[in-house]
Amino acid sequence: MVKVARAALFAVVPVELVFAVLLVSGVSLPLPVVAVAEVVVVAMLVLEAVTAYRLYAGARRGGADRWRACRAAYEQLVPEQVRRIMGFDLKGMISLALWVARRRHGVPDGATAVSYSRAQTLTMMIFLGAMVVELVVAEVLLRAFGAPAGLRAVVLVADAYAVLIVLAVIAACVTRPHVVSEDEVRIRYGAFFDLRVPRERIAQVRQVRNFNENGTVKVDGDRLAVAVASQTNLVLELTEPVTAVRPLGRRAEVRTIRLFADDPAAALAVLRSRRLRC
Repeated sequence: MVKVARAALFAVVPVELVFAVLLVSGVSLPLPVVAVAEVVVVAMLVLEAVTAYRLYAGARRGGADRWRACRAAYEQLVPEQVRRIMGFDLKGMISLALWVARRRHGVPDGATAVSYSRAQTLTMMIFLGAMVVELVVAEVLLRAFGAPAGLRAVVLVADAYAVLIVLAVIAACVTRPHVVSEDEVRIRYGAFFDLRVPRERIAQVRQVRNFNENGTVKVDGDRLAVAVASQTNLVLELTEPVTAVRPLGRRAEVRTIRLFADDPAAALAVLRSRRLRC
């Protein structure tokens, strides 16, 4: 039943969004088509509610409290990839608030923050400016061609949301730096990646200079690269593997980690000095 509920959710929601956009845009749809669409949506909602309740009740019978039962039902009903994407949006909005407040996430007292965002911030700001220009141009063109107000509103909201997401990515990379503490090294990339490496597993730290990294978070065998602007400049060699969870949930055991720091020499000094004290 869970598989049926998931399939219904992913099939019906996009269709309903298309219908909503058409109706807001002033497109006249036949009444029978609208009626059938709404009946299908109501049936989907009932199916999702029944499935969620059964999953919740099963967890409660297994001894879970209400919060754990709700969480278990949610995790079984919504695929991990979707949950992680929703989490990216939430963390991005939190990062925007932290950015405005000039605060950082996950940097406790006594720990050292290692920034990595400067190499990409200028490029992303240029990209953001281009998106803002595109938003304005799209509105002007749609008005010139006499597009309905509803359609213009849909396009404006979509473009504005895209601008917000880019801002959130920039903010997340600024407010969620790598963190070096006495117990661990926390390697991050914005809201998308977070890996904690225990200090006792780090055998060697060295500085390198790679300009040809493919992708941002990439695993090749037991080697992990967390790149910024296709660059890495630090390497951690581990005594035993750690489990890295990639942005959409895939897991890998890695023993070598390449990452980027804005000031690799300073980061290397902090890593080595703290490692010696440990």
